[in-house]
Amino acid sequence: MDRNIPFSPPDITQLEIDEVVDTLKSGWITTGPKTKQFEREIADFCDCERAACLNSATAALELALRVLGIGKGDEVITSAYTYTASASVILHVGATPVLVDTAPGSYQMDYERLEAAITPLTKAVIPVDIAGVMCDYDRIFDIVERKKALFNPENDLQKAMGRAAVVADGAHSFGAQYHGRKSGSVADFTSFSFHAVKNLTTAEGGAIVWNSIEGIESDDLYREFMLLSLHGQSKDALAKTKVGAWEYDVVYPAYKCNMTDIMAALGLAQLKRYPALLQRRKELVGIYDRILKDAPVEVLPHYLEDDLSSGHLYLVRIEGVDAGGRNRVIERMAQRGICTNVHYKPLPMMTAYQNLGFDIADYPNAYRQFQNEITLPLHTLLSDEDARYVAETLRDILNGR
Repeated sequence: MDRNIPFSPPDITQLEIDEVVDTLKSGWITTGPKTKQFEREIADFCDCERAACLNSATAALELALRVLGIGKGDEVITSAYTYTASASVILHVGATPVLVDTAPGSYQMDYERLEAAITPLTKAVIPVDIAGVMCDYDRIFDIVERKKALFNPENDLQKAMGRAAVVADGAHSFGAQYHGRKSGSVADFTSFSFHAVKNLTTAEGGAIVWNSIEGIESDDLYREFMLLSLHGQSKDALAKTKVGAWEYDVVYPAYKCNMTDIMAALGLAQLKRYPALLQRRKELVGIYDRILKDAPVEVLPHYLEDDLSSGHLYLVRIEGVDAGGRNRVIERMAQRGICTNVHYKPLPMMTAYQNLGFDIADYPNAYRQFQNEITLPLHTLLSDEDARYVAETLRDILNGR
């Protein structure tokens, strides 16, 4: 029987369709009541102070840096093992990206190297929750607290924090937990992605969430995110529709990255289904884990006692192969109808970052993680039979069958 198992299609049901149709019929399709409702429900789901919905996780991450006042002359630290968005936003605001190698055998930053990388210019750290597994935030906060004597605050928000900000790239971790705390309630700021391939999708889209900061009003932070996301305009379209309320000001020439109600409608429907979607991902991870238990692979653990992944990606490292061998496995999986992927090609291997002076030779651990990594399909349209076929096919290929 021919198989065709895609890597990560969106899981859309009649519930999402009905919610979007309702929005289309409402006459309000840009940023409006459903976007505001989605923001409230995200904050409730994540147990965090507030949420601001935007058109991408990249915009969310960038605006967090801008709200923090980070710019030229500042440094921001992130992982060499991530997608470009984690680092490109640092360049967007005019700051300098500092890339840290992973720890040996890990997808996460080497925390000792992170501590050594903090200087008086460091204004933020961007940890990356790869595959939906959250970073060691206790250790990260311990590091930035220990290094706070080096911190040079340049505005009221930085003074209130008194240390480098922890701005999590949670593009993969919506719904994950770290020591029993939900992603979004752990870091100072957390960006989420609702792109088409993510666990919860709004087609495109993202959100920034944050926790209370002593001496700073969360409503003021929210207003700043709204200004930054809509040209610096003092009223959004919804506020301007009130009778006699057309007039507005442009406070500064800002950006255009707001979420629409059509996108939010998708998200509201997906959020209703999300606990079941997370549970289904856990079941699929369990199938993969059982079948690959004795295969010559190393898999990323997703579910520990009080650390729960969102089950976004199933990362596998194939023992005893280099990048060429890994690529041949990918080709053989494709011949059997299985679409796989690689997460991630480290940033110093990319032209844009090589042009900035980064060299993969300085990141040997990140390269070792990459060279034998393959990502299996993991999505809620997979049947148990399909999941077994994927894992058994990989096991058979690696065993020479």
